[in-house]
Amino acid sequence: MSDQTPPPPPPQSPPPPPPPPQGPPPPPQGPPPPQGPYDQQSTQLNPSDEKLWATLIHIGGIFFSFIPALIGYLVLKDRGPFIREHTAAALNFQITMAIAYVISYVLWLAVVGIFLTIAIGVIVIVFSIIAAVKANQGQLYTYPLSIKFVS
Repeated sequence: MSDQTPPPPPPQSPPPPPPPPQGPPPPPQGPPPPQGPYDQQSTQLNPSDEKLWATLIHIGGIFFSFIPALIGYLVLKDRGPFIREHTAAALNFQITMAIAYVISYVLWLAVVGIFLTIAIGVIVIVFSIIAAVKANQGQLYTYPLSIKFVS
């Protein structure tokens, strides 16, 4: 007998790795997730809501100066043309009156500043109430004595 061992088998290379996936995974199938009331910022307000917000912004200017008009303008300006016009008008008027208040406070050194401050307060109250009534009636209102800063 001869001691012959069979030749070793040829070396085999390991199988090639699978190809990497191409692109992102497919999106899950099914209905889209529900959207809450705050997901759609650009939805239009209905006319009664526009009138309500415009009225509140004009009245808020009596108590809080330009802050309600500024917040209303930033939040509601894209919700309808009526609310945009009213918030812009209120913001322009309230900024103008804030500038007038600063000037009147400087003039307190002279006695005329006291009377000017009172007059500005009366003007703000009267014109804000007129604007609120017009907004509640669904009419546009342009404040007199107002510098146009925003539109």
